[in-house]
Amino acid sequence: MNLQEIPQENKNLINKFGAKLVSKLKKKPKFYTFDRDIIYSHRDFDKFFSSLEKGEKCAILSGFNASGTIHLGHKPVFDTNLFFQKKYGLPVFIPISDDESYVTGKVDTQEEALENSKKLARELLAYGFDPLKTFFIIDQIYTNIYNLAIKLSKKVTLSEIKATYGYTNDNNPGLFFYPAIQSAHILFPQEIYGIKNVLVPIGPDEDNHIRISRDIASRMNYRKPSILHVKFFPGLDGKKMSKSRNNAIFLSDNERTIRIKVNKAHSGGRETIAEHKKYGGNPNKDVSIFYLKN
Repeated sequence: MNLQEIPQENKNLINKFGAKLVSKLKKKPKFYTFDRDIIYSHRDFDKFFSSLEKGEKCAILSGFNASGTIHLGHKPVFDTNLFFQKKYGLPVFIPISDDESYVTGKVDTQEEALENSKKLARELLAYGFDPLKTFFIIDQIYTNIYNLAIKLSKKVTLSEIKATYGYTNDNNPGLFFYPAIQSAHILFPQEIYGIKNVLVPIGPDEDNHIRISRDIASRMNYRKPSILHVKFFPGLDGKKMSKSRNNAIFLSDNERTIRIKVNKAHSGGRETIAEHKKYGGNPNKDVSIFYLKN
């Protein structure tokens, strides 16, 4: 396992789904996630950045699931969002998908999802987002989002949703309707505030959601949202960082907890002491070195 290699999920966005390499952009922001190629690919970012430099109205939209809390894998996305807000004064819209967390079974009750959403909003404000320019969309609170979702739902078919997500007739109907809700989140700044230039930074595994919203946008005379794809960020075991895998460093962890986790992280050490003395460690397999470099 070479942690510096681009994972297949990111490559597929280029090879199979028509995304483009950020490295080939003629103009891009001077920020570490761009400079270090942490942001790998995009959809129409060149158009968004051109509009931004022309002084047109622009916004960032970046969702979060209400079943977890902020970990190190989220940091590149949040840092990028914060960069655009601080440098360009952009509003940042943050949907926290309390309803999706419930219908997918990531939380047991709607009450739990709502409490998680409120906690996440507080954590994100503490992270440094401007409370006057940051807008949280928590669906159990802002129930008007469902009116927009119903409007958008006429422009996507059940066949498209099944093909995109792999759902079957055994899945609950909430899952089938949620892509319309997520599209409502993404098109919200355009529908409510008239902001046509919207950038959505995401992980590669979230691109299917955005493809549906871009299809709906074109069918309803909205401007398609622009997308940035952040590269895979490994957990302590070298696999995708997530709460469910118990391989994450959370921003709420104290120093002692972080030290314990890092000391147990996947390293570039050899199989035996003799091999390690002879060949030395392999930095390309060491998670801690990856974190320090990125």
